[in-house]
Amino acid sequence: MQKPHEKIWNSCLAIIKDNVSLQSYKTWFDPIRSIKLKDSVLTIQVPSQFFYEWLEEHYITLLKKTIKKELGNDGKLEYSIIMENNMNSSKPYTVKIPSTHRNALRNPSIPMPVDIGNKTIKNPFIIPGLKKINVDSQLNPSYSFENYIEGDCNRLARSAGFAVANKPGGTAFNPLLIYGGVGLGKTHLAHSIGIEIKNTHPSKIVLYVSSEKFATQYIDSVRNNTTNDFKHFYQMLDVLIIDDVQFFAGKEKTQDIFFHIFNHLHQTGKQIILTSDKPPVEMQGVEQRLLSRFKWGLSADLQVPDLETRIAILQKKMYSEGIELPKDVTEYLAYSITTNIRELEGALISLIAQASLNKKAVTIELAKQMIDKFVKNTAREVSIDYIQKVVCDYFDLPIELLKSKTRKREVVQARQIAMYFAKQMTKSSLANIGAHCGGKDHATVLHACKTVNNLMDTDKRFKSYITDLEKKISIQ
Repeated sequence: MQKPHEKIWNSCLAIIKDNVSLQSYKTWFDPIRSIKLKDSVLTIQVPSQFFYEWLEEHYITLLKKTIKKELGNDGKLEYSIIMENNMNSSKPYTVKIPSTHRNALRNPSIPMPVDIGNKTIKNPFIIPGLKKINVDSQLNPSYSFENYIEGDCNRLARSAGFAVANKPGGTAFNPLLIYGGVGLGKTHLAHSIGIEIKNTHPSKIVLYVSSEKFATQYIDSVRNNTTNDFKHFYQMLDVLIIDDVQFFAGKEKTQDIFFHIFNHLHQTGKQIILTSDKPPVEMQGVEQRLLSRFKWGLSADLQVPDLETRIAILQKKMYSEGIELPKDVTEYLAYSITTNIRELEGALISLIAQASLNKKAVTIELAKQMIDKFVKNTAREVSIDYIQKVVCDYFDLPIELLKSKTRKREVVQARQIAMYFAKQMTKSSLANIGAHCGGKDHATVLHACKTVNNLMDTDKRFKSYITDLEKKISIQ
């Protein structure tokens, strides 16, 4: 039985869904939960202050109209934001804010300015004249937002990064921690933010540095007795970008100096951007006081890109390199390399080089040979997506039909064959295979495999289908 506040919010969502794209709906409205309805005031819970600010900036007009339609002219919206408690406790607490009052909530970790009469207190940490030094930002110009493909896998992190780039140090997500596995675009996104800041705010001093280089510089400063100069240099930055911050693990002295630099930058409203291969809660060997500061802002993850995003990445790379590949080759690369964008782009370049050096046309056969040599053994496993594509092409069916709930005989048979090959050729669980085939359960997958095996024993024509498909799917 739905509660009144849930019923009202579900009605609002139905209207919102008709007025925004599906991707925007999934990103910004799916995570919201309704909490209560009292005196025509609907309270909704959003996962972070970033969500609150984004909704207020981009969807406030739509939200207002929707609430008034469902609750009348007196209808109002109130946000309940789950935030990290910075006072040595991981227990979340809720801050409520009425809609359209964005200034009602400040970042609790940034202190309010102190007014001491009319005096201006000079910052004792800035060395006179140091600001005039031209700092090389160490940014790679090819890692721009323009070259960063957006998808469901990275939309939150990219949106947060773009917001930070437009208003460095002035948003609630400071620090911005971007985390994810190897080759998913953390470094690219960090550079993109830095480049955009330099374009939008040319006077800002921006520095990108790897955690290992930071640690090496600190060790050199200790050896040369220039630790104060090292600290002062980093404290004068407007934007500090540290890549792979997990490598600070176990380096106590490096963590200590970074802790003081972090505090100074944060308290003076400067922007800190960090990347890591894991969220703060999973970092081992990093001091708790530092981890608690990593949680002050926003931690945004980068996930494995879906098929459409992988194809878009390849197309973008091809466009920038001025090359063109047959559609089936592009799709084969996207289907075959599923977990690492860096490997995906590397495979494309290797394929072009192979064709050029050997003066061969770029064909699907050449792509299969190259993938076999290029991709590591752990990544060579054929994907469920690719199996489904080959099966659908073979039977001339749209892939959407295979994933639908239709019970047409030819579709059911193709679906069962796809499940059979997924079980034979991948390490995926039965539940995962079922999820890829239209949300079927593991029992359905087992039944499909049994049916295919039985038909192979009794139907010669069917067995020829399986033999043909096995050759087409195999990348050996």
